[in-house]
Amino acid sequence: MNAVAAPSRIRVALAEAQRMVREALRGLLAVERDLAIVGEAGDGHSALELLARLDADVLVLDVGLPDLPGPEVARRLHAAGSRTRLLALAAQGERRAVQQMLKAGADGYLTKTAAAEELPRAIRALAAGQAFLSPDVARTVVSGYGAAAARVAPARLGARESAVLKLITEGQHSPAIAAHLGISVATVEVHRRNIMRKLDLHSVAALTRYAIREGLTPL
Repeated sequence: MNAVAAPSRIRVALAEAQRMVREALRGLLAVERDLAIVGEAGDGHSALELLARLDADVLVLDVGLPDLPGPEVARRLHAAGSRTRLLALAAQGERRAVQQMLKAGADGYLTKTAAAEELPRAIRALAAGQAFLSPDVARTVVSGYGAAAARVAPARLGARESAVLKLITEGQHSPAIAAHLGISVATVEVHRRNIMRKLDLHSVAALTRYAIREGLTPL
C-alpha cells in the first residue's frame, strides 16, 4: 500500500518592527496547519538577509520598518529575482501608500485593523498566485478611480479586452470567461496574450494590481 504524501505547507517569513506585534502574528499563524513560520526579522536589512538564505513562499512585510521603507524592501527583493510573494502589512491603508507598495512589487496589502482571519486568507491567496487587498484597502483604492479608468482603459485596451481582464482578475479561468462572454476559449487566450503584451504584465497577480490601480475591478 502506497503512503499518501502529506500536503506541503506554505512557508511564511515575518518582517515586523514591533516584537509584540511579531509575536502576535506568529501566534495567529501557528494554529493554521497549512502554514509554517520559517523565519522572522525586525528590520528591512534583516528581512533581506533572511530571504537570501530561506526559501519562503510569502513574506509578511511591515511597511514601517525602521531602517528601510516597505517599498524599498519590495524593490530590492524584486531586483534580486526573489520568488517570495509580498504581503504588505500597515497601520493604515491610505491610497498613496497602497499604490507605492503595489508599484514596488507587493502582491497584497493588509491593514493591522483587519479581522484576524484576513491574514491567513491573504497568505493563502498570495501562495496560490493571486493578489489580495483587505476590504478596507480595496474600498480606498477603488474610490475616485472611475473617471480615471474611463480615460485610461479605452486608450490601451479594447472593450472586449477590458471585459476579459476584469474576469481574469476575478479569478475566472479561460473556459468560464469564454462561456460568460459567448466566445471561444481560443479567442479568450488571444485576448489574454494581447492584454499582457499591451500592458507588459505577465502574471495574474500583476494584472490584478493594474486593474486595482486603474479602478477596473470592483474588489
